[in-house]
Amino acid sequence: MEMTQTDESIKRLIAYARKTALLEESDVRWAINSVLCELRLTETALTEEEIREEQKQIPEEAVESGEYLEETLRALTDYAVREGRTEGDSVVFRDLFDTKLMGLLTPRPSELIRRITELYREDRERATDAYYRFSQDTDYIRRYRIRRDLKWKTETEYGALDITINLSKPEKDPKAIAAAGRAKQSGYPKCQLCRECEGYSGRADYPARENHRILPIRIQDENWGFQYSPYVYYNEHCIVFNQKHTPMKIDEAAFRKLFDFVSLFPHYFVGSNADLPIVGGSILSHEHFQGGHYRFAMAEAPVERFFTVRGFEDITAGIVKWPMSVIRLSGEDSRRLAALAGHILACWRAYTDETAFVFAETDGVPHSTITPIARRAGDRFQLDLVLRNNITTEEHPLGVFHPHAELHHIKKENIGLIEVMGLAVLPARLREEMALLRAALLSGREIEGDPVLGKHAEWVREFSRRCPAFTEENIEEILRAEIGRVFLRVLEDAGVFKRTAEGQAAFDRFTASL
Repeated sequence: MEMTQTDESIKRLIAYARKTALLEESDVRWAINSVLCELRLTETALTEEEIREEQKQIPEEAVESGEYLEETLRALTDYAVREGRTEGDSVVFRDLFDTKLMGLLTPRPSELIRRITELYREDRERATDAYYRFSQDTDYIRRYRIRRDLKWKTETEYGALDITINLSKPEKDPKAIAAAGRAKQSGYPKCQLCRECEGYSGRADYPARENHRILPIRIQDENWGFQYSPYVYYNEHCIVFNQKHTPMKIDEAAFRKLFDFVSLFPHYFVGSNADLPIVGGSILSHEHFQGGHYRFAMAEAPVERFFTVRGFEDITAGIVKWPMSVIRLSGEDSRRLAALAGHILACWRAYTDETAFVFAETDGVPHSTITPIARRAGDRFQLDLVLRNNITTEEHPLGVFHPHAELHHIKKENIGLIEVMGLAVLPARLREEMALLRAALLSGREIEGDPVLGKHAEWVREFSRRCPAFTEENIEEILRAEIGRVFLRVLEDAGVFKRTAEGQAAFDRFTASL
């Protein structure tokens, strides 16, 4: 029997799984037959020796980039589409199918837990390195898509802000949207953060997760889960979630939970989105945090003036030089830090300063909360408390402390934890719009009235007045720098106490009230 093209693709897939240690040698024949079954094939000319030879030939760099796996899965999914093994030929149905293939090769949760637990006992950083690599090798984190994200840094007076245009999260096409609408509505899993997602096959309106594995951890004597985001916005972007489907809540207990996590993983930071709409920027129905092995600009920002809270003289407290309104607490006793943070939160929820347009509530609706971020700093714990307020007005119906309308051509979405720390998550549409804008600026074409670029016209007029003539050599750098400047303005809009003499005096009034 001669090998077919499909046999060749199966060979590549199994060889990849051996190369990345997803399979042992004794698993190979079982894996071949499992893939055959999923493809509804009953025979193959493929031998185990051919897989061993292919494994030796796989370049390490092709694994690291995801290129080898992407090509292999594309070939197998092409076959499935041709043979009617999928509901259609779109990114949604292709993802459902190739995730099912990877799920066949992904070790069971118990195997991963055993492996990572053993590493954790030896070296915590090695344990998270291995888990992150595993999440990439299984294609739960699609390396080849993440590499397409556009990323750069913009230098500002507050440090280097991270700018990203995220392209890794696939957009549904009209056929997939229609199929999702026809699908029977399900309450399982309750949300995409639930424990029940592990191994779930997915559907047109819900991503497949057969290759998803969760590490169980204990936070404040409760069962929590630790996993990575499939759309990593920064290095080792992780999600920590309560295994109970319980709503988000910022309180002293939440601060203690953050400290529990950085005690378990002292090389990671962890933070929480706020617990109110507009300033939440997240799934508010399920308690969770986000963390990772990354140093954001806000973590590098200095404290520009200190203050003391009576009864908490053992805790260092100060106001951070940052476009948003940030209080940094530092100390060796995490319980004392959490207690002070709880006190500050209670004061902030009740605080009104009409001269700064800060209102605790209007018509009985509460407006104030906090976005907290915890980290270790040597032997000390640090907790950044970002003051948030979600009040709206007729002039600013999406939020007074939200990107204002003139910035919506770049960023309209809520400012959540990740943006607060200095990383812009910008919409995928900007890649195409910036390409069109580049061409227009180089040719001198007027964009006023253009159906796609018209929304950028005022912005372009503004920065064109202070920029040099546009050339092929400088246009990309100029556009990236100007997008970064817009993001800085977004953060300034989201700041409750502005970076003016009056705004900072108002900030001092609040800290004095503590």
